[in-house]
Amino acid sequence: MPSPTAPLRRAARSARGLGVLDRVRIGVLLLGLLFVATGLLPRAEARASVERIAPLLLFLFSVIVLAELTKEAGVFDAIAQRMARAGRGGYGALFLLCVAFASVTTVFLNLDTTAVLLTPVMLALGVRAGIAALPLAMTTVWLANTASLLLPVSNLTNLLAAGRVALETPAFAARMWAPQLAALGVTMALLWVFYWRRGMRGADAYTPPPPEPIRDRVLFGATAAACLLFIGAILAGVHTGIQLGIAATAAAAVAVAAFAVRDRSALRPALIPWQLLVFVTGLFLVVPALERVGLDEAMRALVGTDDGVAGAFRAAFAGAGLSNVLNNLPAYVAGESAVPAANRDQLLALIVGTNVGPVITPWGSLATLLWFEWCRRWDVRVPLRKFVLTGTVLAVAGCAASVGALLATG
Repeated sequence: MPSPTAPLRRAARSARGLGVLDRVRIGVLLLGLLFVATGLLPRAEARASVERIAPLLLFLFSVIVLAELTKEAGVFDAIAQRMARAGRGGYGALFLLCVAFASVTTVFLNLDTTAVLLTPVMLALGVRAGIAALPLAMTTVWLANTASLLLPVSNLTNLLAAGRVALETPAFAARMWAPQLAALGVTMALLWVFYWRRGMRGADAYTPPPPEPIRDRVLFGATAAACLLFIGAILAGVHTGIQLGIAATAAAAVAVAAFAVRDRSALRPALIPWQLLVFVTGLFLVVPALERVGLDEAMRALVGTDDGVAGAFRAAFAGAGLSNVLNNLPAYVAGESAVPAANRDQLLALIVGTNVGPVITPWGSLATLLWFEWCRRWDVRVPLRKFVLTGTVLAVAGCAASVGALLATG
């Protein structure tokens, strides 16, 4: 007969196996549930908040599974290897290719996908080609944030804004292309100056890695086709959280079906991004509770009600600042409640601040948290002082340039 304390012992062993970030994510969810249990957050508000993010959680779950299986099939590795060979040992060409790869991944597959999957690909590429790890890693984390303005799918904040902004995917892209180009231009310039130039990377050239064979061409083709299916759905005009969740689920189902036939061992529980699901759910219970005790009044004072130039810059920098104090998701939610319903430019500027700005602190965005975890696993030393200082320069310059471009093209 099993001991009555056996479940407790198993739970204790599971807790000991959790990392620091996992404990923080679970702690945020427990704090949110405590707020609901004590009445600080009424159950009706908690239910409304969870219902709002339910389509986003479906999207996040599906796109991470899709991207994980795509990586397992070797698609990302093949692209990275071809990219390194295309650079022919020149750091200038490799820099442009890395920027393009990270930007496209972020735009079409979400910034968290870039952090979760592109980071280990880039770090593995660095090991095989003898390239310094930090320039590759910083390219990934900065572009995961700053390349996430163009499409609703690029960032969860964009999806959260879909109802208020009331722009379908083509219209959203038409409004945000100039801010996105401005953010990319600033990011590229600062990446080169701070991390990629000769004095920072420590080498004149690199040795391109030899080609590696594709392990299973059926899985490779199926997962690549699934990604193209998802991208095609975006280009066809899918834009709401529910539609995006369905499109991502359909694409993920194609990849899962291919692995069910060819390699069932890859379909393991670790595919489920429970950490992100737990953290996002917890945030959307904690933030409404904080709004009830003064966060919304503080954001209204910071953001103001001006829909002109001053109001746009105030919204952007308020969003960026709060993102680095808390996280960009609660920062956007708090900022959105402070922006008057008619102030579309101010709301778009807030999106700029909560997307481009969270590059100063390790907890500024989910993508940055995930990136730090990968760097820890690969023993990549990230000088925290330099990370904060260079991130501050990027946040200020990137937000200023992007908001300026937003207003100039409005």
